[in-house]
Amino acid sequence: MNRLRKPFWKWLLFASAAVIFTIIIIYSNRLIKKIAQEERQRIEIWAGAITYKTQIINETERFFDSIRIEEGNQAAIFAKAVKKVAEASLSEDITFYQDIISANKTVPTIIARPNGDIDAAINVPDNILTMHNISEMGDGILEYDSIKLSYYHRDYVMIYYKNSRIYGDFREMIDNLLESFFQETVINSASVPVIITDSTQINVIAAGNIDSTVINAPFKVNARLEKMREENEPIVLDWLDHGKCYVFYEESSVLKQLRLFPYIQWGIVFVFILIAYLLFSVSRRSEENRVWVGMSKETAHQLGTPISSLMAWTELLKEMPVDPSIPTEIGKDVHRLETIAQRFSKIGSVPVLEDTDIVPIIDDFTNYLQTRISSMVKIHFEKPDHPIVLPLNQQLFEWVIENLCKNSADAMNGKGDITISITEEKNKVYIDVTDTGKGIPPKMQRRIFSPGYTSKSRGWGLGLTLAKRIIQNYHKGKLFVKSSVIDQGTTMRIQLKAK
Repeated sequence: MNRLRKPFWKWLLFASAAVIFTIIIIYSNRLIKKIAQEERQRIEIWAGAITYKTQIINETERFFDSIRIEEGNQAAIFAKAVKKVAEASLSEDITFYQDIISANKTVPTIIARPNGDIDAAINVPDNILTMHNISEMGDGILEYDSIKLSYYHRDYVMIYYKNSRIYGDFREMIDNLLESFFQETVINSASVPVIITDSTQINVIAAGNIDSTVINAPFKVNARLEKMREENEPIVLDWLDHGKCYVFYEESSVLKQLRLFPYIQWGIVFVFILIAYLLFSVSRRSEENRVWVGMSKETAHQLGTPISSLMAWTELLKEMPVDPSIPTEIGKDVHRLETIAQRFSKIGSVPVLEDTDIVPIIDDFTNYLQTRISSMVKIHFEKPDHPIVLPLNQQLFEWVIENLCKNSADAMNGKGDITISITEEKNKVYIDVTDTGKGIPPKMQRRIFSPGYTSKSRGWGLGLTLAKRIIQNYHKGKLFVKSSVIDQGTTMRIQLKAK
């Protein structure tokens, strides 16, 4: 059950994250798509409003053009009426023409002689009424149109006129409206970055919500327009004085941030799941460590009493008339049990590492183990011809070698060869334990170090777990399966740092 718990929690956390992420992506994409459609609709409404306002201004412009033409016609009629009055005979009724002249209440009109002397003025500012000659108006006369009227085909007068004040006030209002049209209507009312170009889709007429440094750099403008064209189809606009125009726009900053939001959410979910997994792993490892330490301490304590007793019985056997080899071999086993008890007592505490030559340690252990395993299993130690000194705890290191050799012997079912070799490479030392056993399937090579895993019918499945802990945690090295072939054998490798 414990062996299955970790993979179960891994897959449960992964499945939960996948489901949450999928829901976030689906919902966010729908929301983003809806917001993008709403932005497009707002831009279309905004462009429609510009078009409508442009049409209003166009109509207003045409209206004032007609007023200007009408006032020009009035001035011409006024000039003709003045001429008619001047040329009329004493018996001719000129009331109608006088009514036309007196009906001019709006069009500024000045009547001057050929030499510029002013004979009459109407609907003009007071300062002009006090002038005697047209030259006194200076450049102001340029505002007036003129009509030359001949009298009796000999003399003539000049009639100067311009649009009425009402027309001028309205014209000024229209000009101010046009001037503010870009800023107030076209630019400031846009809620997203927007560029309006002429029919070439290159020349910029106006822009809003965009840095001025971009607008003032042609290559930046072209790049921005191309980016906008890729994001959204330009909107066609018929604009006053510009004809056919194109509205380029891009997504708002809010929508851009929303596009990143699902990934930010996924990152937050991933971090929480990672933290939960790490907390679970730390808690589980802490629990395992407490179990191992407690079991080791208790084992060392329980072994202490029978070992002391066996040591006493060994001394008594030496004084009895028995084969001397018997108490000697029993003494070796008792010493071995004492070493094992010391090993268990060191679990859970930080071991002291001393510079030690590993060659005699491995040699002594293989000689001891060879006499206590099946005679069909041969242990070969390829001893180097020089010392290999490493910082290690001798008792715990022996435990690792013993565990690997016993596992190899079990894997061969009591028949085969175990070879121990040492290789040096730069600042690393490799110790390989190779057997000719049944091998380890690839999918099981990582699980053999998991607590509780064992291929034997008997055993706790803690040997390799403790061995890896000793090498990895205490000696800062590595223990792993270097290679394994089914029915041919396995090589376990210990990697340690050289001095």
